[in-house]
Amino acid sequence: MAEQTHYQILEVHETATQAEIKRAYRRLAKQFHPDRQTEAASHDHIARINNAYEVIGDPARRVRYDQERQGVAVANPEVAAQQRTRRTADMQAAYRRHRQASQSSEAREDAWLKLVYGPVDRLTGKIISPLKAEVRQLSADPFDDDLMAAFQAYLEQCNTWLEQAKTKFQSMANPASAAGVAADLYHCLGQIEDGLEEIERFTYSYEPSYLHTGQELFRMARQLRQDAKDRVKRLG
Repeated sequence: MAEQTHYQILEVHETATQAEIKRAYRRLAKQFHPDRQTEAASHDHIARINNAYEVIGDPARRVRYDQERQGVAVANPEVAAQQRTRRTADMQAAYRRHRQASQSSEAREDAWLKLVYGPVDRLTGKIISPLKAEVRQLSADPFDDDLMAAFQAYLEQCNTWLEQAKTKFQSMANPASAAGVAADLYHCLGQIEDGLEEIERFTYSYEPSYLHTGQELFRMARQLRQDAKDRVKRLG
């Protein structure tokens, strides 16, 4: 019997969109997750489902997989760099531009704190602060569709706030005197973005390790936010 393809394992057509693949993965992960303690639960099957999604759930790896299945030679064994790597490089470049600001004055510092630091700090607080309560509500029954939908709505709102914070952060070069504050904000935003990715992965796989990793990244983001606050106090 021929080995099943990743598409067959996830029960989707080879022309399925990424959104359709994600929905199929969440449905199957929920159905076969060992924690559900049902007849359908299976460690082996959930492992195959996770492996299939790792490949075709990633657009770049899916292209390589399809090419290999069709016998197309792939010139570069490493397909495109992961999205997280590209995102980090972009944010590092933006941060370097901020640090290149050569002149600093009290007026420039005050303007940056008011127009950049203040809005970014408020937005990061709106993302970080509710996480503990949101997780507590979901923990009543992670497999309850209504509870999961509410939790996903929170994550979606967090992503919106994160994009707003990143836009604000890049809207004005920081003065040299606030370079430390800017560095803390930069790293805080990075930890939040990585944390949201991990937590969102949990909502599709129901794998607790993703949630725990996301919570730890949020904890580090919270500390970086506090570090930035402390630096701002010292500026005064």
